Amino acid sequence: MTETRTGSWWRPYRTLGETTVFHVDLRPHAGHEAASLAWLDAAEQHRLQRFRIQGPGRRFSLCRAALRAVLASRLACRNERITFEVHDDRGKPFAMVDGAPAPISFNVSHSSDHGLIAVAPRGRLGVDVEQRQPRRHMDLLIDTVFTEPERAVLTTAEGRDRTDLFLDFWTMKEALIKALGTGLSMDPATFEIPPVLQRGTKRGTFRFPDLPAVTWDLDNIGNETYAAAVAREMIPEPAPIREL
Repeated sequence: MTETRTGSWWRPYRTLGETTVFHVDLRPHAGHEAASLAWLDAAEQHRLQRFRIQGPGRRFSLCRAALRAVLASRLACRNERITFEVHDDRGKPFAMVDGAPAPISFNVSHSSDHGLIAVAPRGRLGVDVEQRQPRRHMDLLIDTVFTEPERAVLTTAEGRDRTDLFLDFWTMKEALIKALGTGLSMDPATFEIPPVLQRGTKRGTFRFPDLPAVTWDLDNIGNETYAAAVAREMIPEPAPIREL
């Protein structure tokens, strides 16, 4: 099975420089769910059995199987050689091949029927997806997770447009936090989405206020069905070696 096989539940969705984003179809499908089990190792099979609700278990199985398939293809190795470890200080998973860290970066997100997997040969990555549907307590969230300029933009929109804009802003912030790897320890109200992205541009660059030396590419890659964003660490090219 390859990452682009016709009829599979994952497909390339967007290419951004060295980064490829795959869409994962998480809708109920007996054939896909059965096929996904063959990709999971013993620990993942055991984890799947602990899910008490069918939906979360299905999403885990389909996303993890798709991730394994993509990584096996990109790393040119058998699925059985791939394992996953977690950074103790950040809780962010990374791939191992035969017990050694694999030369690849990835991040995964899912919401309802949609999953996204971002992969790149290097650099930190964050991806987030949210299905476009009304959110409870949206006004409270706007007041707590966005900066004053961001709130000002959101207040100019109404109805569905406001919900869509909220989700666009939310996924961009989540993608940045996931790329940095700090998890829930970072307050999203302490940094601001680049103004060009607030105004509707699909791509911009970003620096965290307390980490100005690192630049991130931030892309709004959502569509009419779901909001989505990818944050990619920009790694400077090495300076050429000067001949003496």
